[in-house]
Amino acid sequence: MGEGHRVAKHVELWSVEDVSEFLRVPVETLYRWRKHKCGPPAARIGRHLRYDPADVREWFRSQAAA
Repeated sequence: MGEGHRVAKHVELWSVEDVSEFLRVPVETLYRWRKHKCGPPAARIGRHLRYDPADVREWFRSQAAA
């Protein structure tokens, strides 16, 4: 790599299965929420959905406060 390029630190991302386990909801529910544009924010990486754990926790807290 040339000067000025840095290697990004490893960022832990959760899979749909990880979020399903954390929230204790079926995987199908997460896919349905995404289709209806609700639920925790996710990013599509290729064919896979990935979640930032901090975003999932923030979304969870916002739901608990509602």
